[in-house]
Amino acid sequence: MNPPSLKAFGSGIWLADGPQAEVAGFRYPTRMAVIRLADGGLLAWSPVALTAGLRAELSALGDVRLLVAPNSLHDLHLAQWREAFPAARLHAAPGLARKRPDLACDAELGDVPFAADLDQVVVRGNALTTEVVFFHRPSGAVLFTDLLQQFPPGWFRGWRALVARLDLMTQPQPAVPRKFRLAFTDRGAAREAIRRILAWPAQKVVMAHGTPVEHDARAYLARAFEWLTP
Repeated sequence: MNPPSLKAFGSGIWLADGPQAEVAGFRYPTRMAVIRLADGGLLAWSPVALTAGLRAELSALGDVRLLVAPNSLHDLHLAQWREAFPAARLHAAPGLARKRPDLACDAELGDVPFAADLDQVVVRGNALTTEVVFFHRPSGAVLFTDLLQQFPPGWFRGWRALVARLDLMTQPQPAVPRKFRLAFTDRGAAREAIRRILAWPAQKVVMAHGTPVEHDARAYLARAFEWLTP
């Protein structure tokens, strides 16, 4: 029997690791989250490849009613999920609808939460992508996509290992990659967004590429963004 794809990460939230994704010659581990909303429907955050096993587990949990693309870089598997769950609404970060008109996004994510048990903040002012960070109140989990990343020791070899280290992607804890730090063209807007995120009563932190943080989450987030918020 295959091991389960979904792993509980708190009240009403599950994580699933997907296959590696290759970007510019670098292999990235991938992760998605599934959230059960107050109305009983399921929200799929940053969907990974949809396998038969994962689909069966989702069916056992409930109906997938919302798909969330938290930034414009995480669109690899959205068409597959759109086909599998045609009744689900796609809420996408700013910039994705222009990049992928074929997906027919239903709504653009903003700073106003679209579900009672979520809060959200748009981190504006970055030239690489505009990321929407979420807070799931029942579990206390903060969900980042690419603004926090970490690769396990030995993940890369040779020159790729050097590039990853210089990009701060092999730190002891997940960190903001150097390329994203340098890409902030409006640091004032970014500081305001991070200030709001740091005010959340976070208990744990999830990211699409990195080890989840399950202890002292607020202190961890303050350290991760101290370069931006003196």
